[in-house]
Amino acid sequence: MLQIRRAHERGHANHGWLDTWHTFSFSGYYDPEHMGFRTLRVINDDKIRAGVGFPSHPHRDMEIITYVLSGSLKHQDSMGNGSTILPGDVQRMSAGSGITHSEFNASQTEELHLLQIWILPDKNNYQPSYEQKHFSAQARQRTLCLVASPTGEQNSVSLHQDVYLYAGLLNSEQPVQYILQEKRYAWLHVAKGEVTIAEKQFATGDAIAFQGPQAIDIQGTNAEVLLFNLN
Repeated sequence: MLQIRRAHERGHANHGWLDTWHTFSFSGYYDPEHMGFRTLRVINDDKIRAGVGFPSHPHRDMEIITYVLSGSLKHQDSMGNGSTILPGDVQRMSAGSGITHSEFNASQTEELHLLQIWILPDKNNYQPSYEQKHFSAQARQRTLCLVASPTGEQNSVSLHQDVYLYAGLLNSEQPVQYILQEKRYAWLHVAKGEVTIAEKQFATGDAIAFQGPQAIDIQGTNAEVLLFNLN
């Protein structure tokens, strides 16, 4: 293990309508030792109160992934896209040369829990684009399902960067093994539940960084995880 990032060590802000934890430096939270990992720049763990959200705001030159853990997210953007994002959906928005968008909790009664992820693109000024795909619980059960990749392979959303993102729902005594190749890096984020790796225990919000080559054995208990394979 290259690095362990415990949940309580993250940056935290509670704005009333938004309760957010920042794995890496973001907005009012600044930690020069946690500015990102390789091209992974942001993992924000957001809980948004019913009926509210982020009004229209700009982005540029960033690959933005939204992964809903519970609830529903209403999205609208300057490209004309309007959608509702549910658990199992992966939304990818390439901000490129510039977009604006808004994000609101689509429910008037239930809290929304999501991860917002930013990845640096391999170059600036791409034409802005949008993609959203659903990955069933069955497809993610007891495995690491590819949900984002540079080429959109295996029906994943496509990224302008050499990053492969996997999502898994793990709840078995039998570990899932991931082979990390030489000259590659991995960041594993525990979105829910508990996992055991190399006899160490990790809980919701914890993260672990790895450097290849190595085999990573992940045993989960009611766990939902995201694994980033990075150059």
